[in-house]
Amino acid sequence: MPIGLVLSGGGSLGAIQVGMLQALYERGIAPDLIVATSVGAVNGAFVASRPPSVATAEVLGDIWRRIHRGEVFPRNLAAGLLGFLGRRSFLVPNTGLRRLLERHIEIERLEDAAIPLHVIAVDLKSGRERRLSSGDVIEAILASAAIPAVFPPIRWGGAELIDGSVANNTPISHAIELGATEIYVLPTGYACDLHAVPRGALGMALHALTLLIQQRLIMDIRAFRDRARLIVLPPPCPLDVSPADFSHARELIEGALRDAREFLAATPASQSAVPPVMRSMHGHDAA
Repeated sequence: MPIGLVLSGGGSLGAIQVGMLQALYERGIAPDLIVATSVGAVNGAFVASRPPSVATAEVLGDIWRRIHRGEVFPRNLAAGLLGFLGRRSFLVPNTGLRRLLERHIEIERLEDAAIPLHVIAVDLKSGRERRLSSGDVIEAILASAAIPAVFPPIRWGGAELIDGSVANNTPISHAIELGATEIYVLPTGYACDLHAVPRGALGMALHALTLLIQQRLIMDIRAFRDRARLIVLPPPCPLDVSPADFSHARELIEGALRDAREFLAATPASQSAVPPVMRSMHGHDAA
């Protein structure tokens, strides 16, 4: 049974996937293919080029614990002003994210990955999904993570590509098309217990995007759970961390690792498993 690993987007909440990966590797669960979107593509490219081991997850965790917001979303007043005036289509340059990828991704092309890697982007003009399985790995990840109006679109052949989250943030359908019959889904969840509205335009935009992502994933789980053995790992809940806040990586990793260990230990063999937190939208407001 080919095993597929599906990693969703979610900004800084991508740290959650590190704990989930470690829990899978502890149980000897190694993917035959990886399909990923946005920050999931960042994590997916890292693990696809390395052995499926606990040590790989630990190294990825060390990187996440050192990342700060300015590395990914550098404040560039000139670019922001030009975007506001309509002279550019983005508010933040992707130079920081590019440097981060160049430091830590050890392959040059998608087809060089030890574990077959596929990342999802969207054609800006047509709105169609694009599954990228070959080509420059850095450009592919930047395309998959090109949040509309935040990062610049990426030129890919004759098209301009943007964040895959716009059309398919958790690409279960692609994993099935590629032949996976046992699929582990690593969602990042959403801030279901925010005590205050996100500060700033970036924080608000990313939070709204994660809400849309969660709604689409819930529908996809219902649609595909009978077409493959689908194991959806539980993101931490309740969660009060904005997807623009990179200061909580340690606690997100530790919480996800603990929850994933418990969930996998309780999951019956050969059966699909979906945690309650991934079955419907919810909140924790006592009022």
